[in-house]
Amino acid sequence: MRLILSLILALAAALPGQAAEPFRFNSIDGGTLSLDDWKGHPVLVVNTASRCGFTPQFDGLQELYDTYRDRGLVVLAVPSDDFRQELASAEAVKEFCAVNFNLTLPMTDITPVTGAKAHPFYKWVAAQTGFVPQWNFNKVLIGPDGAVVASWGSVTRPMSRPIVSQIEALLN
Repeated sequence: MRLILSLILALAAALPGQAAEPFRFNSIDGGTLSLDDWKGHPVLVVNTASRCGFTPQFDGLQELYDTYRDRGLVVLAVPSDDFRQELASAEAVKEFCAVNFNLTLPMTDITPVTGAKAHPFYKWVAAQTGFVPQWNFNKVLIGPDGAVVASWGSVTRPMSRPIVSQIEALLN
């Protein structure tokens, strides 16, 4: 029976687009954030860093969230030190983002996004699409059905036409 269950779970994990299990992140505010809580909504997941040349994109992420959150969009910031540009603690990151960008969007604790220690969400995205963050502020759009819709690198700004058009299509 266990073998059959293991095979079913393995097959489910191999299905394109769908997550086999709920992805949970430690929240920067304590507790956890689960992508399952946002099923039925598009979620833009962005690996961030406080000391990066792309850090001003926090303004665009907040603008995107403010513009579309009432229609169901979630923007999840995932601070990461994988590229050695994050502050030393979650508390410092939270304060930095509040003081400099007045962020109100959900944020995780500092989380690995690449390599063997990558969070399971990022390993799943890589397995589904081949997309692995190459730097900070890479973006992954998850559709209301839990499938990866699109991904973008650091240079694509949050309020850019490619991102906004994908989000609007999911909200309509």
